Amino acid sequence: MCAKVGRTLALTTVSCIVLACGEPESASSEAPAATAGGKADDPDAEAPEPVEGVADLHLHMFGEHAFGGAWLHGTHDGEIADALVDCDGGGDHARLRDDLRPSLTPNSCEGMGFFELSWKMPLAGAMILAGGGVVGDRIGKIRGSDGDTGDHEDRTEGYPGFGGWPRWDTIAHQQAWEGQLEDAWKAGLRLEVISAVSMGWLCNALPEENRARPQCSEFDDVMVQLEAAHAFAERTEWAEIATTPGEARRIISEGKLALVLSVEADRVMDEFDDWRVPFEAFYDAGVRTLQPVHSLDNRFTGTAMHNEIFQLAQYTDTCHVENDCPSGIVLGFDVDEECRNSTGLHADGIELIDEMMNRGMLVDTAHFSERAMVDIFEIARERDYYPIYISHGHFRDIMRGEKGEQEKSSPAWAVDMIRQTGGMFGLRTGPEATHTFRGGEVANTCAGSSRSFAQSYEFGRKALGVDIGLGADFNGFIQQARPRFGEDACSDTFRGERVCQANAQEADANAPRLGTDFDELGLAHTGLLMDLVKDIENMGADTSQLYSSAELYIRMWERAGAEREGAAAEPLDLEAVADQIEIERDPARLDRFDCDL
Repeated sequence: MCAKVGRTLALTTVSCIVLACGEPESASSEAPAATAGGKADDPDAEAPEPVEGVADLHLHMFGEHAFGGAWLHGTHDGEIADALVDCDGGGDHARLRDDLRPSLTPNSCEGMGFFELSWKMPLAGAMILAGGGVVGDRIGKIRGSDGDTGDHEDRTEGYPGFGGWPRWDTIAHQQAWEGQLEDAWKAGLRLEVISAVSMGWLCNALPEENRARPQCSEFDDVMVQLEAAHAFAERTEWAEIATTPGEARRIISEGKLALVLSVEADRVMDEFDDWRVPFEAFYDAGVRTLQPVHSLDNRFTGTAMHNEIFQLAQYTDTCHVENDCPSGIVLGFDVDEECRNSTGLHADGIELIDEMMNRGMLVDTAHFSERAMVDIFEIARERDYYPIYISHGHFRDIMRGEKGEQEKSSPAWAVDMIRQTGGMFGLRTGPEATHTFRGGEVANTCAGSSRSFAQSYEFGRKALGVDIGLGADFNGFIQQARPRFGEDACSDTFRGERVCQANAQEADANAPRLGTDFDELGLAHTGLLMDLVKDIENMGADTSQLYSSAELYIRMWERAGAEREGAAAEPLDLEAVADQIEIERDPARLDRFDCDL
């Protein structure tokens, strides 16, 4: 049985020691919620002394092992000269296969051929006709960035000059080397949720010769990363894995970094007839929180739609086409009248969540469809407001542009569900522009930078009233906060806006440079996490909640294992929340800006 579960992967301490041979037994009767959290063991005990420090709720530290090992360059461990050494321009990583047809054209679909597919969704035709070599160059590019994928000839230099990476728009080079994480810990990071990540569809779109493992198994990817997490903790004096909230308190009280293990993968448990087999493996490996869904619908629930590339991946499974959405064609997903994914929790999903709650695990709803959010909130209420949380997300109401239109952003009503259960929100540290929060202390004068993050943070803290930690998502195929200074400063929505905003940063004596790499590289790697916090603090934001976020996470975890007495908070007045946002219109003419271009 171990050989069957472990596939071709030769794991040591995890695969055949952690994986029980034979069918797993449910632990629900052995680990009831009343004893899973730690605090409920002794209800008469005095409240523990609060810990201090920042929590980051989402990090793919061991991402070099994800997607068959064929995507990310650099390693999380070893000497910096070896871990972050120059790459060769993408030939051995971050490059799609030349022939993408096997990944993009389903074999079983009838009624829509390649030319019709290409006409209805040009991205599909471009990817198939141009091939991976051309498309790969475009994957990492967003407005104001040349990216670092495909033939990234100007993004190859790592140690020692770091002329190419890391930087804010890195998605294919290591951002979580252990020395960088140590720097963040020294600066105040005290709790880190490390998530093993995988996506079989992406793995299959990458060249076979670049893979570290012959098969594209999400389960194998995840188990390799969990093993790496244990190896890292065993040889590191300043970090330790926590499997209970009590352990997390002890670790932080001892001045160390508490690591909480999680899983974010699309169909990692769909590879097995019985989802309990991989679930038991994850739990035995120390996983205490996970996402039941990632970017594709699976046996558990529907996902929140976002990037078009995932529509293509979903289409190869379902052959479904929606033509009625105002925004255009939707591939793969069955949508409702508001063009949101109409798929909510399935029977397996309800069983998985019940099992997680029975064990006092934390349910991460970061990629849940809106329908699934409604479903899980009902389950949480039935369990006397069991806490649910989002490890990495955006507050939809304050986002400008495309991000505010995506289902993979959290509307105020969904955040309200989180706060009513006593959950918390990991706020993404990305490059997106925001509207202005009327009740904030930070001027919204550098779109996509720490100033935009400050708008979201203060909006969530003051208007939404939700507990907030960081949700950085390093090594997560996503860009980070732009710098406020240098050639990449601020937004590139419109040249006049970018130049004027960049000039304003240099002239603002109340928000000077930090004097670190963060100033001109932006949030380039894990070691700069606390610089983001310091930057918004220097600009006037009250960061006390961020410095208490490790405590907030542990309290949420304790609530999961304790006897609860109703909702943790009263429902919000959502109309009052909406009134706190000043809508920012995208610039249309140069003369809007009173500055020297």
